Amino acid sequence: MRTLAFALLASLLLWNLPIGGLVLYPFKLLATWLHELSHGLAMMATGAGFDYVLVYRDTSGLAYAKSSVGPFGTAIIAAAGYMGTPVWGAVLIVVTPTARAARRALFILAGLLVFSSFFIVAARPDDSFGPWAIGGIGGGVALCGMLPARWRIATAHFLAAQSCVNALLDIRVLLRPSQVVDGQFAGMSDAGNMAMSTFGTTEEWAVWTWAGIWLAWSLVVLFVALRFNGSPASASAATSDPATASPRGESDRDERRHSPETAPGETAPSGPADTAGP
Repeated sequence: MRTLAFALLASLLLWNLPIGGLVLYPFKLLATWLHELSHGLAMMATGAGFDYVLVYRDTSGLAYAKSSVGPFGTAIIAAAGYMGTPVWGAVLIVVTPTARAARRALFILAGLLVFSSFFIVAARPDDSFGPWAIGGIGGGVALCGMLPARWRIATAHFLAAQSCVNALLDIRVLLRPSQVVDGQFAGMSDAGNMAMSTFGTTEEWAVWTWAGIWLAWSLVVLFVALRFNGSPASASAATSDPATASPRGESDRDERRHSPETAPGETAPSGPADTAGP
């Protein structure tokens, strides 16, 4: 819980410091990847089909569907970005109560990033930034999986915190009815498209209603993840893991040596920027 509290505080403070945006740049790209991947999963669930993702240098992104769907499907796809990203973060919090679990989760995440850099994140005709950036982040996450135990858990929870508070950190973009991608107007925002699909209008009150719902959702998901992480079941799992039971300052090698387990004898098909059709 202390590690999670530190990760959340560091996330919020860094975004408000002059160099915070530079420090958190790769984490913002990771959040964009999770955001667009959530759109893509919703596209597949609604029958629109998922084609590919573009990730831009300004940390914006687009997910492309193979075909269009009706208002209901469009609403699901539009909501998936800001509702799915905190869920990814919550899952990462829940599955990393120990150093051993954190290593496993970071390696899996790294594998997904590298895989997507080859098969999901597309290069633009004039710029291959997206695949290289996502692949590079995947390599960095894999290296983090080899950090000492305490730093490994802290890294996993920092990544999770970034995902959980993505909507809050991106609030200025979230509240806009339109969206700017790579410095250019790119149609309606997720909240704007959601407002049009449900209320039939993109007036400010409709956009802000959905933006507020998604902000509340992010906080609720984070709260539930924190409660679960601090639950008796989670505490039992943490204390039973030999990788985190060794005295402070011991390396993973020492932990393995003392562990009994190792003693001798692992889209918008119809309009939103994030879900634009081909």
